[in-house]
Amino acid sequence: MTTDLTHQPAHVQLQALDRREISSRELLDLHLDRIDASHVNAVITRDDEAAQAAAQAADERRARNEKRGTLDGLPLTIKDSFETAGLRTTSGAEDLADHVPARDADAVARLRHQGAVIMGKTNTPAYCQDLHTDNSLFGPTLNPHDPRHTAGGSSGGPAAAVAARLTPADLGSDLAGSLRLPAHYCGVYGLRPTHGLVPARGHIPRPPGWITSSDMVTPGPLARHPRDLDLLLDALTTPSPAENSPWRVNLPTARPAVGHLRVAVWAEDARCPVDRETADALATVEQALASAGADVRRTVGPVGFADSLRLFEQLLHATATATTDDEAGAAELAAARDLHEDDASPRATFLRHRTQTHRAWLRADEERLQFRGAWHRFFADAEHDFLITPAAPTAAIPAGTRSLMVDGIERSFFDQTGWANLTSHVGLPSLVMPVARNADGLPIGVELVGPTYSDRNLLALAEDLASLLGGTAGGI
Repeated sequence: MTTDLTHQPAHVQLQALDRREISSRELLDLHLDRIDASHVNAVITRDDEAAQAAAQAADERRARNEKRGTLDGLPLTIKDSFETAGLRTTSGAEDLADHVPARDADAVARLRHQGAVIMGKTNTPAYCQDLHTDNSLFGPTLNPHDPRHTAGGSSGGPAAAVAARLTPADLGSDLAGSLRLPAHYCGVYGLRPTHGLVPARGHIPRPPGWITSSDMVTPGPLARHPRDLDLLLDALTTPSPAENSPWRVNLPTARPAVGHLRVAVWAEDARCPVDRETADALATVEQALASAGADVRRTVGPVGFADSLRLFEQLLHATATATTDDEAGAAELAAARDLHEDDASPRATFLRHRTQTHRAWLRADEERLQFRGAWHRFFADAEHDFLITPAAPTAAIPAGTRSLMVDGIERSFFDQTGWANLTSHVGLPSLVMPVARNADGLPIGVELVGPTYSDRNLLALAEDLASLLGGTAGGI
């Protein structure tokens, strides 16, 4: 085989393994060679010896016709926020520079149980807390399409690795658009599954050894084709033996053909404007679906953008306080007490959310369930099969910048994830896919949103839409 196989999506690589056209060990070595030659700084930790042993074991299983699972022998990388047994896991933080876990995160264990060969870890900002992927341990990850632009964060290493064909797929995580924004910026497919389908135990943050995780963080796959996301979703929703679980998820797959779909499009909102090229890309998607016979309707969305964002930020800052030490927590409480009641600054809002009472959080959680109900009615009662929104206001912004320019007007830096965070706190499946490029050749994506547990139908829509648009695929 030639190195061209590394340019193929994961499902094609698995077919080649099944047909014995290449061994897992050979496929692994092809990817390791690409990593060696790469300059995007996406893969930051490797254990070639362990990966080669796992690939050899997969080859021996195939020789005995004892295939382990749906990913048997496929080399993958893992975001460095997920603990990997025997392989350094830092979450980009200096105080974890030498952390080598004894146990896999649950999502990683599920991938291994399905035969995946873990060949390395991909870069993330320290503790996944930035929209750029850069840290003092490993430096910045570069956007493979243009190193002058950001790969996004916090799953910038996974998205760049997939786009640069260093790996056929990666396991990322998403709390506040952390998976979907880099997928958009790097021009690959990224799925935030229905919240709760994929366990987050072993994801940092929280600290190593914690059982709990944020009530919004959701592990999910990144790849260059919707079928690859489907393969990984199957693996990620199949419990490993150590979980001792009797449950097996059977996600719905039946949906109307494209020509019978009812698709809502939330194209714009004054709270989070998009640039002209992004709007044009979304209009192209609308036209493609309408030309295929779909019922495409513009909508203002099932919830108020500003109200949804306010609630998301309240819940986000609350969940982030779990690991604050007592001294820091006391200091925040004192600072919050000293705020003037009329202070509406971002710092004041941040402190109030960080120090809110349990009663306030319970009320916010109740409001979250009310929002979730509004989304349910939007899909069920309003008869929408799917919703399409912008993935972000613009294509990838310049690397390192702390501002966002939308058609020459400066916006909040965090508007980059404004559209993604419409669904972050209500747990809906949300998929970002590439659909166009801007004048500078940078990818532009859209986000597909469906009702709870419609993950596989979203993947089918993405594949249909890619075909309608001329076979758009991730990578460079």
